[in-house]
Amino acid sequence: MLKNKIRKKIINLRKNSFNSHLNIKINNLLKIVKKSKMPKPSIGGYYPVNFEIDCLKILKTLEKNKFKISLPIVSKSNSMNFYRYSFKQPLQLNKYGIPEPNKKIKVYPDILIVPLVAFDKDLYRIGYGGGYYDRYIAKLKKKKYFITIGFAYSFQIINKVPINKFDKNLDFIITENKVYK
Repeated sequence: MLKNKIRKKIINLRKNSFNSHLNIKINNLLKIVKKSKMPKPSIGGYYPVNFEIDCLKILKTLEKNKFKISLPIVSKSNSMNFYRYSFKQPLQLNKYGIPEPNKKIKVYPDILIVPLVAFDKDLYRIGYGGGYYDRYIAKLKKKKYFITIGFAYSFQIINKVPINKFDKNLDFIITENKVYK
């Protein structure tokens, strides 16, 4: 099945199955953080849209525990960078209607939480088709070591994600039921 068909099917399923009470357990994320042996790593998150897993509760808890948080800003050149964010700061809408921080301090996250539409057991993901995260992950890998973690509902797993040379698999995917690695 082509990515576009999978994307459409899973987004529709996610919309029809959306339950705001299904959440990722922060302890699953904290176990990965602890095993990474990174002291208080900076965390790159995302602002959930289209019935994605809501990572904002986790990011708020991490910020209260003195982790540095960042969110992406999409540029006009179809690239993305992460900027320091605090829940005390206002957000502005980007061209897609997704809230972003006001540009101030660019950061390179130690742990990158990645939204996804679908994933497979090899930890490849299907996003929205713009390639933003794949390009960002490739760029960041040239600069530093970091960990990628996808957040998804368990029903978003598929047999096999059709991949190309630009697709990057993740290090972990956390669902409400399981941690894939």
